[in-house]
Amino acid sequence: MKIQERTGAGAGRSAAPAQPSVGDRLPTPPRERKPALAALAVLLILVGALGATMLVLRAGDRIEVIKLTGTVQAGESITDDKITSVMVSEDSGAEFVPWSQRETLKGLQAKSTLYGGTVLVGQMFSTKSAVQQGKATVGVSLKEGQYPNNIKPGDTVAVYRVSSSSGGGSNSSSDNSSSSGSSGDNSLLVDRAVVSDVKASSDDVISSTNLPITLTVDTSDAPALAQAASNGEVAVVQIPGN
Repeated sequence: MKIQERTGAGAGRSAAPAQPSVGDRLPTPPRERKPALAALAVLLILVGALGATMLVLRAGDRIEVIKLTGTVQAGESITDDKITSVMVSEDSGAEFVPWSQRETLKGLQAKSTLYGGTVLVGQMFSTKSAVQQGKATVGVSLKEGQYPNNIKPGDTVAVYRVSSSSGGGSNSSSDNSSSSGSSGDNSLLVDRAVVSDVKASSDDVISSTNLPITLTVDTSDAPALAQAASNGEVAVVQIPGN
């Protein structure tokens, strides 16, 4: 009897379904490979790397330009002790003055006061004025007979005061006495002046018998010459000179 009970119990246990062990997993289906997506990912990586490389290379395109280390007043030129070289991006868009052109820049003058630390651009400078220190330019309008026919820029001339007109009656004598008084030692206004410019009559829209010229004289001679020129009392005589 005991043997049968054991047999029956064993038979009952063997009929129960077997449970999978904890370590066992169900098989998974093989993954489907997509070579097109893989190629696209590689392409995107390459494009990103190329873009980063270009940015680095562009940032490395630098040029040597001029930077001020001291103040340059308006009308002054740069000097070696007031400049240094710095590197800037070539693609900045600003017209910086290259370091190689510093000698050319010395021949120009500052339009306004420039301070130390300024990186120079070409628009800050202009050509130097033709007027030297201690000199002045005065414009005069000369009638025929008050200038040589062959007068031209660069000529050296002497400037004299002449009578502009003569009145009649009682005023005539006073004018003559005034003229004679001014025609003595004071008749010579400027002993040496340089003709800076001669405006030909063809340059005028309306032809005129007067000849406008520009004279460069000493600053001390400019007031008297300007006053005489405003009254039309100026005549020039060509003299030897460089």
